[in-house]
Amino acid sequence: MNIELGDLSALQALGYTESEARFLYIVATHSGYFRARQFLGFHRVHWGKRTMVFWSKLERQKHARIERFPKTGTIYHLFSRRLYRLIDKENLRNRRSHELDFIKRRIAILDFVLANQGYEYLETESQKVSHFCENLAVDKRYLPARLYLGRNTPRSSVRYFVDKFPMFLAVPSSVVTFTYLADATAGFSEFVQHLETYLPLFRQLSEFRVMYVSATDAPFAKATEIFHSLVTIPLESDIAEDVLRYFRIRKAWEDKRYLTVTEAELIFRNEARARFKGEIFEGLYLGWKMGLVSPEAMRHRFGTNDRKHSIGFATHKLCVLPVPGEERMEVK
Repeated sequence: MNIELGDLSALQALGYTESEARFLYIVATHSGYFRARQFLGFHRVHWGKRTMVFWSKLERQKHARIERFPKTGTIYHLFSRRLYRLIDKENLRNRRSHELDFIKRRIAILDFVLANQGYEYLETESQKVSHFCENLAVDKRYLPARLYLGRNTPRSSVRYFVDKFPMFLAVPSSVVTFTYLADATAGFSEFVQHLETYLPLFRQLSEFRVMYVSATDAPFAKATEIFHSLVTIPLESDIAEDVLRYFRIRKAWEDKRYLTVTEAELIFRNEARARFKGEIFEGLYLGWKMGLVSPEAMRHRFGTNDRKHSIGFATHKLCVLPVPGEERMEVK
C-alpha cells in the first residue's frame, strides 16, 4: 500500500504522529469508521495513555465522534470534512452518517485492509474507472453502476463501484482482484446479485481474480459453487455449444436412452438446467427438437466465445482478535 507522503504530511500538520496519520488515512479511504481494537492492533499497543492522547486529538479538533450501539459497542466515526479534504477525499461518503448494517460492513472492510496492507489498492471510484477504462480499454458501459436522482433537483448522476469493496493489484502482478465481504445475515442472494452486477465487466477482462471474504469458513463451499456456476462456467465456455449440448442430453433423457448419458453429462445437465431456464430457452428447445432451429442458427444467435479468460477464485477467513480493554478510549 503506497500512501502519498503529501497526504501523510497534511495529516501530521494537524498534530498527529506519522503512524497515527497513516492509520487515519486508511480509515478515511476504506471505511470512515473504526474500533479501538483496530487502532491498537495497527500500532501493536495495549489500551492506555497512547489511545487516550490519540482520542483527545480527534475530539478536540472535531475530526471524529463516538457512536454507541447497545449490542455492538463503541464505534468511532471519522467525519471531518476538513480532514478528508486534506487528503483529496472530500467527496467520499465514508464521512457521512450511516445505518448500523452499513457501519458493521465498513468495520469488516477495514479489518481486511489492515490485515492486507501489502496490496496496491484501487482506492477511489475515479481510480477504478481510470484503471479499467484507460489502462484496460474497457468501455464504461460495462462497469457496475447505479443511477442516483437528486433530492431537490431533477439532476441525476451515475456512480460506479458503489459497493466500495476493496479492489487491489498484488504487485508485481497487474491482475485485478475483486473482493466480496459477506454479511452473515444476508445469505447467498446478495452474493449472487453482486456477481450478476459485475458479470458484464468480468466478460471484458482476459484475467481477473475474485476473493470471497467471511468471518467464518462455513459459507466457503457454497460460495465457491455459486461462483463456479455463475462466472467460471459461462465465461470459460461457449454458450451456443453449451446450449446445444444441454439440448442433446435433455432429449436423450426424455427419450429414456439412459445408458447413453454419462454421469458427467448428468452433472452438466443439472447445472445447465439452472443456467438455461425460461421461455426463450424452452422455445429454442422445442424448435431445435422439431428441426426448426439449426445448430448454425443457434451459434449465430449466441455468438462464439473468442475471448480467453483466466479466472481465479479464493476464499479468505477474516480473523479478528479482540484486544483487552478495547471497548472505548476516550478520556473520562
